[in-house]
Amino acid sequence: MPQVYEILADRLVQLGVDTLYGVVGSGNFFVAEALRLRGVRFIAARHEAGAVAMADAWARVTNRVGLCTVHMGPGFTNTLTPLVEAVKARTPLLLLTAEVSRGAIHSNFAIDQEGIGAAAGAIPERLHTPETALADLERAWRRALLERRPVVLLMPQDIQVAELELVTPLLSSFPSLSNAPDIETLAHLADRLRTARRPLILAGRGAVISRARAELERLGEAVGALLATTANAHGLFAGNPWNLGIAGGFSAPGAVELMRQADLILAMGASLTAWTRRHGRLFDPRAEIVQVDIDPGAIGARYPVAFGCVGDVRATASALANLLSPAQEGWRTPEVAERVRRSTWQDTPFEDKSTADLIDPRTASKALDELLPAERVLAIDSGHFMAYPIMYLTVPDERAFVFTQAFQSIGLGLPTAIGAALACPDRVTIAAVGDGGLFMSLPELETVARLKLPLVVIVYNDCAYGAEVHHFAPMGYDTTTVTFPDIDFAALGRALGMTGHTVRSVADLYALGQVLRDRDRYPIVLDMKVNPAVRGDEWFDLAFQGH
Repeated sequence: MPQVYEILADRLVQLGVDTLYGVVGSGNFFVAEALRLRGVRFIAARHEAGAVAMADAWARVTNRVGLCTVHMGPGFTNTLTPLVEAVKARTPLLLLTAEVSRGAIHSNFAIDQEGIGAAAGAIPERLHTPETALADLERAWRRALLERRPVVLLMPQDIQVAELELVTPLLSSFPSLSNAPDIETLAHLADRLRTARRPLILAGRGAVISRARAELERLGEAVGALLATTANAHGLFAGNPWNLGIAGGFSAPGAVELMRQADLILAMGASLTAWTRRHGRLFDPRAEIVQVDIDPGAIGARYPVAFGCVGDVRATASALANLLSPAQEGWRTPEVAERVRRSTWQDTPFEDKSTADLIDPRTASKALDELLPAERVLAIDSGHFMAYPIMYLTVPDERAFVFTQAFQSIGLGLPTAIGAALACPDRVTIAAVGDGGLFMSLPELETVARLKLPLVVIVYNDCAYGAEVHHFAPMGYDTTTVTFPDIDFAALGRALGMTGHTVRSVADLYALGQVLRDRDRYPIVLDMKVNPAVRGDEWFDLAFQGH
C-alpha cells in the first residue's frame, strides 16, 4: 500500500503544482522527494526564510498558490518573518510543515507550531489521521486559494509515513470568484461616475489578482478618468497615456498635483492605506471616495468611503463600462494629457549629488533604467534606498513588480527576486537591495549563483542602515550603531561564480552597458557605492508617520 506522503504528493500534482520551494530536513524529506520524483521542480533555498519569500513572490507573479516545505521545530520558526509578510499581503501560500509524531511531547523539536502559525496570522491546518489526510490537504489548499492567505499545514511524521489504501480525491477542481454587484448597485455607482467631472480610477492589488487591466482601461475611457495604482499594483497601466503611476508616497510631484484635483476616487481592489493616501494629504478632502472589493471586510476598513460595493474588480469594471458607454471626454483633455506626460520622476529635475567616489542613487537609478533590458521584473527590498528604483526603473506590466512591504522587513528582497525570476524566466529580474538587507539574506546569493538565474543584484551600498541614519541623525543622535565598514559585494559575487562590478560613477555604469544587456553574463552583482548624504524627501518622512 502507498504511504500517506505519496498520496499527498499525487494530489498536489493533480492540483497543478509544478514548483516547490523549501529546505529539507528529516521531517519533510519524504514528501519533498515524492514531489520531486513526480516531476515537480524543487528549489532548494539556503534558509527557510528565503524559501517562504521565494514562494510568496512566485505566487504573486503567477497568481497561483505558492508551495513551500520546511522541517519541524526550528525549520518552522525560521519562516516567521516572511510568513507574516505573506499574511499581511494576502498571498495564497501553502506551507507544508513537518511536525513531531503524535505523542512525542519530549522531542527536542516539539513546539506549539499551530499556535505560532495562528499568532503570525496564518491559517493553521493539520493532518489529523492517515484516513483524513487527503481531505485535510484539500481543505488547506482550498482555504489558501479562496481566502488568499497562507495556510500552515502541519504534517506529523507518523501520519506521513503511515500506509493507506488508495482513495478517490474529494474534489477535482476549485471554483474562482468572479461575481459583480447586483444591477441596482451598479446603476447607483454608474450615476456617481456620470456626475464626476474629474474622476480618478485607483487600482490596487485586487485589480492585479482579477486581471482587470483591459476592463479598467475601458471604464476609464467611458468616464474620461485618469488612472493610478497603489504600490502593489505598479505597472498595471504601464504605457497608458492617462496613467499617473503610483498614488502615495512614491508619487511624482506632477502626479500629486493632478491627483489632488480629482473629485471622485474609484478605488478598485485598493485598500486605501495611509501610505496610499499620504496620511490624508493626497486627495482633496471634498473628493468622494468609492470602493469596490471582493472582500466585504475591506470596504471602509482603512478609511471611510462615501459608497462601497462588494464585487470582483474585473467583473464590476466590465459591467460599469457597459452601462456608461459611449465614452465621454471627462478629464481627458489635450492639456491634461500633456501634464500627465510630464508628471513622471524621469521628468522631475534634481540636483546630482554624486562625488568623485560616490554616485547619487537617483542618478544611478535613472541610468540603469536606460541600460537594463526593458523586459524586466523589479523586486525591491525595504530600506531607505527603496524609493529610487521605484521612481526611476520603469516596469512593463503588473507582473514585473514585486514589492514585499506589507510587514516592512528588510532582508526579503533577494529571495523575493529569486521567486520572481523563476516565475518569469524569459525576463531579466532586478533585485534592488540595500547593503543591510543583503547581509540578512546573504545565504541566498549562493542560490542565485547555483541556479544561474537571469538576475542582476543591485546593491545600494551606503554602508549603513540608511533609514535609521536619516531618521535619527537630524535629531542629533550618534548613529555609529547603524553604520558599518564598506564591503566589496562585487568580490563576494565573483567568489560564488557570478559577474561582479563596482560602480562609483555614472561613467562606470555606462561602461557596463554591454555587460548588462548580455544574458550570458548573468547573474550579476553591481556594488553601487552610493552617496549616503542623499536623503529621501517627502516619501521618507511619510514612511515614519504612525510608527
